[in-house]
Amino acid sequence: MSVRQVKPVTGHQLYYFSSCPYCLFVRLAMLWWRLKIPLKDIMFNSANNADLMAGGGKNQVPCLRIENEGGDVRWLYESIDIVRYFKTNLVN
Repeated sequence: MSVRQVKPVTGHQLYYFSSCPYCLFVRLAMLWWRLKIPLKDIMFNSANNADLMAGGGKNQVPCLRIENEGGDVRWLYESIDIVRYFKTNLVN
C-alpha cells in the first residue's frame, strides 16, 4: 500500500476560521486529498480579514483565493463549490 504524498498547491489560499463547520468540511477535504494550501485565519488576524474583504468583497468563509499563472485572481465561496473545485482541478 502506498502513502499519498502531500501536494503543495501554489497560487491558492484558504480564508477560514476554526469554529466554522463549513470551513472544517473544506479543511477535511484538503487533509483527505493531502492538499497543502496556505490557511488565512480571519478571526485571529485582522489583516487576513481585511484582505478577504478587499479582494473577495464579502466577509464570508470559507473562501478560496485562486490566482492563475497570468495573475488573474478569483475568489470562490461556498464549501461545496470549493471541494468540487479541489476534486475537479487539484486531485489526480
